[in-house]
Amino acid sequence: MRNNTRLSVNINKIATLRNARGGNMPNVVTAAIDCERFGAQGITVHPRPDERHIRYQDVYDLKKVVTTEFNIEGYPCEKFIKLVLDVKPTQVTLVPDPPEALTSNAGWDTIANAHFLTKIIEEFHREGIRTSIFVDANPEMIAAAKKTGTDRVELYTESYARNFNDDPEEAIKDFVEAAKEAKKQGIGLNAGHDLSLANLKYFNRNIPGLLEVSIGHALICDALYLGLEKTIKSYLRQLK
Repeated sequence: MRNNTRLSVNINKIATLRNARGGNMPNVVTAAIDCERFGAQGITVHPRPDERHIRYQDVYDLKKVVTTEFNIEGYPCEKFIKLVLDVKPTQVTLVPDPPEALTSNAGWDTIANAHFLTKIIEEFHREGIRTSIFVDANPEMIAAAKKTGTDRVELYTESYARNFNDDPEEAIKDFVEAAKEAKKQGIGLNAGHDLSLANLKYFNRNIPGLLEVSIGHALICDALYLGLEKTIKSYLRQLK
């Protein structure tokens, strides 16, 4: 019997709401503490250069209070790399999105970017930081990711979520094959993007070796109606 998949809550949307009015309400540090108190097994942030949601200072502040796994996502520009090396989170997830992207919209081409990714991962590994690469559900890209030295890959699940209601079996097919390739390559498997209460249970039941899901937008939307504590507990039930 496998262990439950871990839930890491992405709190970017908490910061988006705060930034809409200025000030410090809602407080992202308090939100992170509460997420952990309600059962979340990790906190994820994705700071962007324009700081339109999570600010770089938030990351430093969160490092002082997060007691579960702290995961920092982002494109490895010079400023981001410095932040990660300063904070030394549990995990850094490398995402290929440019600064102007509204949200993550593709995985890395781990073949074309092999040298670039390898050098960055080596730098993070010297500081004892676990690394993950954001990838599409493509076994070829996962095999190439292995060669960079990464510890894990994170499957970009937007296409699964988009097609789930029409045909769950078809929607998940590529992700099952990707999971098999990750196991074959001996690297850990995470997943994230548009996972929700509607599609998470099916995904978790059908993806072998899934270690962690990172969920933000849908979870915070659900919390508007259900409350944060009830929402987190509902997501955790989907992962059992």
